[in-house]
Amino acid sequence: MIGAACAAPAILRAEVPIRLGLTPVFLDNDAEVISRLRLALGQGTGRPIDLVQRRTYQEVTGLLLEGSVDAAWLCGFPFLQHEESLALLGVPIWRRAPLYQSYLIVHADDPAQGLEDLERGTHAFSDPDSNSGWLVTVSDIVRMGARPDTFFDRTLFAYGHRNVARSVAGGLTRSGSIDGYVWEALAQVEPALTARTRVISRSEPLGFPPFVTRRDHVATEAVQSLRRALFNLADSVEGKAALRLLQLDGIEAGEPALFDGIRARMQDLENR
Repeated sequence: MIGAACAAPAILRAEVPIRLGLTPVFLDNDAEVISRLRLALGQGTGRPIDLVQRRTYQEVTGLLLEGSVDAAWLCGFPFLQHEESLALLGVPIWRRAPLYQSYLIVHADDPAQGLEDLERGTHAFSDPDSNSGWLVTVSDIVRMGARPDTFFDRTLFAYGHRNVARSVAGGLTRSGSIDGYVWEALAQVEPALTARTRVISRSEPLGFPPFVTRRDHVATEAVQSLRRALFNLADSVEGKAALRLLQLDGIEAGEPALFDGIRARMQDLENR
């Protein structure tokens, strides 16, 4: 009886799930991606994985800051907005680098050649806390000497990069700001969608959307086991399958300096 009583807490601890918040950083609402990622991380940590999905970056960031999730796959912009409270866990590698770009897209038949040609048009952003889906375009407008609040005639938030592509492809808006990684991934899995759009500009390479946690949670067993599982994804069959579906090469530690380009764009907005 004594042995059973002593063993019970360890068993219960082993069954406590690790909670990972997800946003439209990746190909949102893809059931196979979600299933493979959950299975791979569960095998890597030896614990159940709860993938907590929300529609907006603000919602997931809030869950992370209040401790309702152990970690989150976020975006460089909200990571920097709360850098005093958040720490990097890892940064995905895409096409052999921990970098991606923001794309400016229009309909395939649109004659526009750059941002300056889109003034007074309609535009789809992804999320107000998205680097590639908002910050890059707005800071580019500021760098042109124009006003972001009056540059476009009408704007909307699509809340999902795939939705930005749909908005432009379907003619709901003339142009859109989209994660270049997502656009390129969609070109592989939904080529009929991206074929109805055209990329007219690409930003400089910027730090890829990272996995982050609260600074005061970094040393916890849950976060450390999740970090090891992320780094080792490419070493297991399920991990390789998840990475293949995500079209990623792996996850590395990363450095805060990766996000200096995003930081510079945030500063441009603050100084306007």
